[in-house]
Amino acid sequence: MIRISPMFSDHMVLQRDKDISVFGTGSDGEKVTVTLGSSSASEHVRNGKWLVKLPPLSAGVGFEMTVSAEGFTRTFTDIAAGEVWLAGGQSNMEFELQNCTTGSEHLKNDAGVKVRFYYTRKIVEGEPDYEEKITNNGWQLFDSETAKCWSAVGYIFAKKLSETLGCTVGIIGCNWGGTKACHWMSAESLEKDADMRFDYDKYLAATDGKTEEQMTREYREYETYHNEWNRKSAEYYSNTPDPTWDGCLKACGECRYPGPPLPLNPCSPTALYRSMIKVVCPYTLAGFLYYQGESDDDNPQNYYKLLRGLIDLWRTDWGDDSLPFLIVQLPMHLYKDDTDRKNWCLIREAQDKAYRTIRNTGLAVAIDCGEFNEIHPHDKEVVAERLYHQAITVRYTGADRGSTAPLFAGAIRKGSIMMIHTTAASELEIRGEKSGFEIAGADEVYYPADFEVSGRTVRVFSPDVPEPEHVRYLWTNYTDKIPVYSKEGLPLAPFRT
Repeated sequence: MIRISPMFSDHMVLQRDKDISVFGTGSDGEKVTVTLGSSSASEHVRNGKWLVKLPPLSAGVGFEMTVSAEGFTRTFTDIAAGEVWLAGGQSNMEFELQNCTTGSEHLKNDAGVKVRFYYTRKIVEGEPDYEEKITNNGWQLFDSETAKCWSAVGYIFAKKLSETLGCTVGIIGCNWGGTKACHWMSAESLEKDADMRFDYDKYLAATDGKTEEQMTREYREYETYHNEWNRKSAEYYSNTPDPTWDGCLKACGECRYPGPPLPLNPCSPTALYRSMIKVVCPYTLAGFLYYQGESDDDNPQNYYKLLRGLIDLWRTDWGDDSLPFLIVQLPMHLYKDDTDRKNWCLIREAQDKAYRTIRNTGLAVAIDCGEFNEIHPHDKEVVAERLYHQAITVRYTGADRGSTAPLFAGAIRKGSIMMIHTTAASELEIRGEKSGFEIAGADEVYYPADFEVSGRTVRVFSPDVPEPEHVRYLWTNYTDKIPVYSKEGLPLAPFRT
């Protein structure tokens, strides 16, 4: 008996103007026929899987699809053809609409919006109810109750895109809080480069020689401990005036999160690639939205390779090396108990480099969207809007002037002044207090610098550095002072020369 991927259900959104992949599993040799509108195609099951490709649809609603095989027929109704984007990453992409600053307004006023949502189940392959949970799923229509749990970034992005394009937009939420890039990648992709094995080698060491029963028992013991620790910490934060992380540890004991890197742990290399990405792939897409990087701050120097490897892997799996990949650059962040290790600076730099070096990528600079002592900024409207402008530029008209924040383009020394050139589409302007620039000589000892903007250029100088050679801007995990913007209201992205 054939099975159809849970990606296909009533109310689904199919990608317009591209060949449509319909897929599932079955017994070798079975013939599967898919009919959609006036088109029909058949394939046989091979190696336990089947995939039927249908010709493109133009945008529209009210389509029906029938999948049939010997002794089996299933029909899906209320299908829309429009734009489909996968919203991947960790908790800031997962952050729910009901918790967003503007969420209640959207939930109250957006009835009739042309947005549909598919939430990829958060469960790891190997759990007893894995197959049941991933199968018992489907596309959702917007209503004030259902949409509460949708990705705020994904939904607001889709709403803006739908209003501009005039068609239905589908968002596939495929994200999990606290996860690293390597959790969304295959073993084969991680094995390609020694610098990408930082966590993967720990995983191999933790699983070496252990039976499945041993690994399951070890992870269940961790789950029991962690659930109790979470209960204690919630009680501490609820009942303690001005709580601190050190105080929490003293009250609750050691925090062992994210636990042992074992197959059942979602925070393990390859776990979510095997358990979630392979559920979605190769559903036909317009592109990817990706908001992740926070959890890779313990290995920021290798994040560029990981991000590039992830982009290459996902594009390869979808069979399209030009699929747009839109990146949210990390905003400002620092917990009040933390020291500024400038590790988020390196993550932002890697995201900037990926945008500059990998074709068909976009960068939503969000440096001004952070909150002190809060890793989950509640206002997702700005991030979603900047992703939307990137989508218009990369995927659609290509003429969205000023859609990308100004980036560093080069530096020239003129006497005691460093001339910083940017990619700004218009004149730069200073908003609020002058700050953020630092300058150094050959010794690379940085001093706070004064600056002036002129057109698309910034003049940086300091009496402490008469012979400057290096400049950096917003090179910190957190500040609430973001001084340089384009006329379009986009912040100059952080950089170092």
